[in-house]
Amino acid sequence: MLQMLYRQGLIIPNHPNNKGEKPILIGSREQVESQKQYIFRGNFGLTTKQEILETGVSQPMVDEMMRLKNKFRFGMKASIEDLLDSVIVENKPVEIKNQVFVQRTGLNVYEFSYKDQTTQVNLNLDVRETYTSPYSLGHHKIKRDYFSIIHSGEGDGWNSSKTSMGSIMIFQGGIYLIDAPPNILHTLRSLGIDISEIVGIFHTHAHDDHFASLPVLLQSDHRIKYYATPLVRASVSKKFSALLSLDEEALFRFFDFHDLEFDQWNNCDGLEVKPIFSPHPVETNIFIFRALGNAGYKTYAHYADIISLDLLYKMVGDNPDSISMDTYNRTKDAYLIPANLKKIDIGGGMIHGQAMDFKHDTSEKIILAHTEKELTDEQKEIGSEASFGQCDVLIPGSSDYLRTYAARYFKSFFTFLDEKDFNMLLNTRIIDFNPGSMILKKGEFPAHLYMILTGIVEYIDSDSGIKNNLSNGCFIGEFNLFKERSSSGVYRTLSHVTALCFSFDFFRRFLEKNHIFDQTEKMFARIDFLKSTWLFGEESSYTVQHKIAQAMQAMALDENSPAFEQQSPGLYLIKSGEIQIRDNDNTLLETLKSGSFFGENYFFEPDKPSLQFITTQPSRLYVIRDPGLLEIPIVLWKLLEIYERRRKKMEWMGK
Repeated sequence: MLQMLYRQGLIIPNHPNNKGEKPILIGSREQVESQKQYIFRGNFGLTTKQEILETGVSQPMVDEMMRLKNKFRFGMKASIEDLLDSVIVENKPVEIKNQVFVQRTGLNVYEFSYKDQTTQVNLNLDVRETYTSPYSLGHHKIKRDYFSIIHSGEGDGWNSSKTSMGSIMIFQGGIYLIDAPPNILHTLRSLGIDISEIVGIFHTHAHDDHFASLPVLLQSDHRIKYYATPLVRASVSKKFSALLSLDEEALFRFFDFHDLEFDQWNNCDGLEVKPIFSPHPVETNIFIFRALGNAGYKTYAHYADIISLDLLYKMVGDNPDSISMDTYNRTKDAYLIPANLKKIDIGGGMIHGQAMDFKHDTSEKIILAHTEKELTDEQKEIGSEASFGQCDVLIPGSSDYLRTYAARYFKSFFTFLDEKDFNMLLNTRIIDFNPGSMILKKGEFPAHLYMILTGIVEYIDSDSGIKNNLSNGCFIGEFNLFKERSSSGVYRTLSHVTALCFSFDFFRRFLEKNHIFDQTEKMFARIDFLKSTWLFGEESSYTVQHKIAQAMQAMALDENSPAFEQQSPGLYLIKSGEIQIRDNDNTLLETLKSGSFFGENYFFEPDKPSLQFITTQPSRLYVIRDPGLLEIPIVLWKLLEIYERRRKKMEWMGK
């Protein structure tokens, strides 16, 4: 949509393509209204003085921000109707324009017709289906250092064959994102980073080339820390809630929000961060990070997005609609603060920065980013380029962060043991697997027990239709600890992977020595089942799976038995058997088999009349009544996804 408005010039004054035509949003009323708000907030951000005041910004600065916004949007009012048209589609054919009609034939399924020609478009993705990345990044093995920057994108967002501007910061071995550009899962996989490794994200603003993968972070097994100023958080929250069709308060169930103060050093788990206001069409803070080492402070400045100083100077004036010279000078001074490493936006145009503004910058190293063009000779004299996966180490690490990860996993799994009891498990070798390697073949008896420390491993059992990515802290081959079994699927690496390697005899003796053999066997059996499910198998660490396994209660039902009691709500997992979902008119809505679940509606609408869940054969179930399930972002998101899908399916069927 923004491509059409800005790159094609449909909204730009005096552009040859600005002929009054507007993009058209097509869909159900709910979908169109949600997307309208998403585009509105993505284009304009906060739109009233009151909205900005509520973030703690002073009245004079609010007035200045509104003048900046007015300049960026060419004096136009903030109106979604001025940006696009819409066509609401329900069950009957509706004309789009010029005798082209569209009709909904199913949930997210549309039929387009022109005269005697028709074509159908199905927008649904299967449960395990995702969009593929348009570019290949290869595989890179990264080192977890004390304070380092991995360059994960230098593009401008318009070029679909290049990663957008972003960085991945490592501090004390922990992984932090700076912005969430598109295709972040592909980026992380290329670097051997599991999404559940991410500690936090530092967010600059809500434009899609820095925002688009924010929903992907809901796939973590913990609430990722979100760092930004209240100004940026408010702008991002309004756009994000429109995208997800959730109220803003609901977002706190997915992220651990940490507000930062402008122009001050904020302590973020030992890392110091200073956010600085940068003029942009939507609320934006750029960042300077610093950490203390033996050689003193080392700093990294991440400047996305910034404005050309020439363009900003043209906004200065004495009339009430112009910005002040103080704003210009304050912005210029902030841009030129020296750093050990600085990445800058040189995208140019109407809203981005220029390399020449940094000609006299005294930073030790400058990275030129946010551009799709080849660098000019003048730009090459100012800064460097960075290739994907390139790493700048500001403070080297001397700790063994991989064994630190392992200790954390063991401590969460064997919560009843003292640290000294499982220290012996840390005293084993760490091995590396290259991308695309088979760790364990289908039908093979494992020779060793592995625990994943870093990287991404996929498990595939094509006979059962199971395909899940395993998170860090997961075991491979644990099913062979208690009785000799071959693997029911294949375990293969999707990235560089590091893992602890144990002999089965050693691990068995550890369990026996601590008198936990039997209870661990029971937990591993339950976790083995959870790993086979779509709901809990993907991106859920052993820590999370262990907690869920402890909360599960087993039940067995005969054929033609009700599987759900309204007086005892909970989430039901099907271990074996088959369940039919029927409405109160006894209409069959869905048939569920092993690995499926039901009962999620009672977490979101507990007072809604119950559906019928009837066994068609003897069935074994697990029930989980712990509302703490909803504290796991990926589980909450999947429950919401299935809940909404089933709700809309019922609405479509007229129920």
